[in-house]
Amino acid sequence: MAGSDPKKIVSVNKVVAATPQQIFDLLADPKRHADIDGSGSVKAAQSDAPTRLSLGSKFGMDMKIGAPYKITNEVVEFDEGKRIAWRHFGGHVWRYILEPTDGGTLVTEQFDYNGSKSQLMLRAINAPGRNKKSMIATLDRLAKLFA
Repeated sequence: MAGSDPKKIVSVNKVVAATPQQIFDLLADPKRHADIDGSGSVKAAQSDAPTRLSLGSKFGMDMKIGAPYKITNEVVEFDEGKRIAWRHFGGHVWRYILEPTDGGTLVTEQFDYNGSKSQLMLRAINAPGRNKKSMIATLDRLAKLFA
């Protein structure tokens, strides 16, 4: 990520007892995102979401933080079995990096707000700190699916 400020990337990781491809296949299926979401805000993929994501794919999600809403994401990074990331209109990116390791895969989830259109607001509502807690819970849920 040339030109990005590492202070604007929240990152958590966990070893998951599965192959990178098994995890990637789950992440590339938007209908499975609610299964791993640790924030409780991801409710379901919209009915027109693709069955498998690819670079440039757009997919809508039904969400709820207080009130229900819908959001559309676009896949902006895609390296089969290794990396996938998506961004919505706010400009920040959710990224997963998968690295094979003894015992499975080191999964790194990142909330990258370098490109966010509202960085001051994100900091004012402590989105980086709240998202870090949710990301830890997400990786715990992901690990349980492959336990």
